[in-house]
Amino acid sequence: MRLQPPLIRYAAILSFLQPLLLLVLSQTSPSVTPINWDLYHSSDDLVEQIHSLVHRHPDKLSIETIKSGNKGYNAKVNVVTYCRGGRQSDDDRSNFRILLTFGQHGRELITSELAFRILSILSEEQFLPNHNGATLNNTLLLDKLVIKLVPIENYNGRKRVEAGDLCDRRNGRGVDLNRNWGVDWGKKEKDYDPYEENPGTAPFSEPETQIMRKLAISFDPHIWINVHSGMEALFMPYDHKNTTPEGLPSQKMRSLLEQVNKLHCQNRCMIGSGGGSVGYLAHGTATDYIYDVVRAPMAFTFEIYGDNQASSRDCFKMFNPVDLPGFKTLLNDWSAAFFTIFKLGPFHLDQNSTKAAEKWVSIDEYLDGYLVERKNRYGKNMEVIDVGMQEIKTYFRLFLLSSVLLMFMFCSRIAKSKYGRNSIPVMQ
Repeated sequence: MRLQPPLIRYAAILSFLQPLLLLVLSQTSPSVTPINWDLYHSSDDLVEQIHSLVHRHPDKLSIETIKSGNKGYNAKVNVVTYCRGGRQSDDDRSNFRILLTFGQHGRELITSELAFRILSILSEEQFLPNHNGATLNNTLLLDKLVIKLVPIENYNGRKRVEAGDLCDRRNGRGVDLNRNWGVDWGKKEKDYDPYEENPGTAPFSEPETQIMRKLAISFDPHIWINVHSGMEALFMPYDHKNTTPEGLPSQKMRSLLEQVNKLHCQNRCMIGSGGGSVGYLAHGTATDYIYDVVRAPMAFTFEIYGDNQASSRDCFKMFNPVDLPGFKTLLNDWSAAFFTIFKLGPFHLDQNSTKAAEKWVSIDEYLDGYLVERKNRYGKNMEVIDVGMQEIKTYFRLFLLSSVLLMFMFCSRIAKSKYGRNSIPVMQ
């Protein structure tokens, strides 16, 4: 069918206006910045680089890959341990222990780059600005420090971002890992976004959070830091309520954050509770669980970068520096901030008393942590199937219950025996 003369004229007009329409649309619709692969590693390349770094420095670094899965979904988490003297010193409980995790949200690539920079400095292949190796060795008192570092907690979610979903923060099956922990899990605020904040079907429904919970319980850190991007902030508990902990622990945390803010943020970083500072409450977060349940004396969430001028659609630019000067400055400034934590952290905590307080955890959490600790200590890849774990937990509960019953029966018999003796009539 041929076009009629009036339609031909309309088609000619549209062909003339098309470039102008495209120009207007390009100005009114914000552009999306792609990942700058000249600055950033892919997830596979980053893991390979970290493995190579560990291989070159076995006297300081070791690495293990922890795997878990359920309902057809599998995840893996690489954990790098820094300890001078190698593995033999790793289990010395007199060491000051720090647990760091990066890349919990897939779109925050810069956090994993910072993890790699910190490891490179710890291995002494790179150095802090204005510091040399001798200065690092002499001033940071690293001999009694053990650091466990997770470079990419959300590996599957990172893969989704690399495939083009630049705004995705969730794991490989659509769950926000920082809403899947056990403290105040599942509560939804009025501004709840099911896409952004899906908490999962239950606390610790996701293999990634199961791995991290076991790691935290077995390692028992003095300091925990969960590293994110989106703004510049140094947060302490709590995320699920608009308040901070009371008393001396809160004062110690705030004092350390104020020093970091002054030295490395030039006092521009926000300090306070996540729930009271960021503008919304977050339920089921890692930091609240680590502080309330694992009972780490210091638990923080660091936000290391944010471009508040970027469009909400331009997520790579919003959460990651896109130019070389900004990229280098961020890594230099924040790696120095973490080494300040390594240096000052032990002085802000009385190591002889901070872990002496009673720590109440559930039987499930204890057994999970116990099995991971055995795996770390002996270097074996122990596969524990879900059925076996349930049996162990059931037997342990039955053992505790039977012990309590036996104790009760024993005490009752003693009481009856004493009562019987006292009730014998006295002969006159």
